[in-house]
Amino acid sequence: MERKLFTALQGEHAQRLNDTLSKQGFRRSQNVLYRPSCAECSACLSARISVADFVPSRTQKRVLKAASHLRRNATSPWATEDQFALFRRYLDARHADGGMADMDVFEFAAMIEETPIKSRVIEYTRAPEPGEKGRPLACVSLTDVFDDGLSMVYSFYDPGLDALSLGTFAILDHVAIAREAGLPYVYLGYWVPGSRKMGYKAGFSGLEIYKNGYWQAIGDPSVHRAELHPLSVDPIAEQVARISLPEARPVREG
Repeated sequence: MERKLFTALQGEHAQRLNDTLSKQGFRRSQNVLYRPSCAECSACLSARISVADFVPSRTQKRVLKAASHLRRNATSPWATEDQFALFRRYLDARHADGGMADMDVFEFAAMIEETPIKSRVIEYTRAPEPGEKGRPLACVSLTDVFDDGLSMVYSFYDPGLDALSLGTFAILDHVAIAREAGLPYVYLGYWVPGSRKMGYKAGFSGLEIYKNGYWQAIGDPSVHRAELHPLSVDPIAEQVARISLPEARPVREG
């Protein structure tokens, strides 16, 4: 059964709390910070790219070249009709049976706008085709700004542009943004050993995972399969006791 540690993210110290817990494997969802804490496995490992250690592969260089015509625009976290239309096309094509498949425009707006910390919407636009007005959206990423990096909260893209590998491109461009800003990391959410759906994350050099209470280079991805074993899980009380907080704040089990 899925289980999580979570805490509310609100008030004047929200940014500080977010920065502190994100370094310990937590992830933001609107006004909540959470970290998987399942009773029978610890397969979900927080992952980030060390910008200084990242070197693009040949394939990733080709992705950058193929998508070089896209324009980047960083905006405030404000939902638009164009974003929602792209989001729906993406879900219908890629995650029609997923947990977000029924998300309506109000829930989408909440996902984008309900953030108590420094967040940005990074839009990538393409040249218009005949009959189109303006530059249509090709890819969108909701991105949080930490004191030590960028966190890609959620990204979606035009499923009709599969040839551009826009999911990979967005990550590569966030590495470039972080480097330009002098930020050392790009946080990618969770990586699960053996998961085909999340396996692409291990394809980025400089990838680190949060395991056994500290960040470490991923090395050979196959050696982490032991984390799927129930004996790899520490008691919940021990997990909570090891969490460092910037101030006294309860972390609840859910």
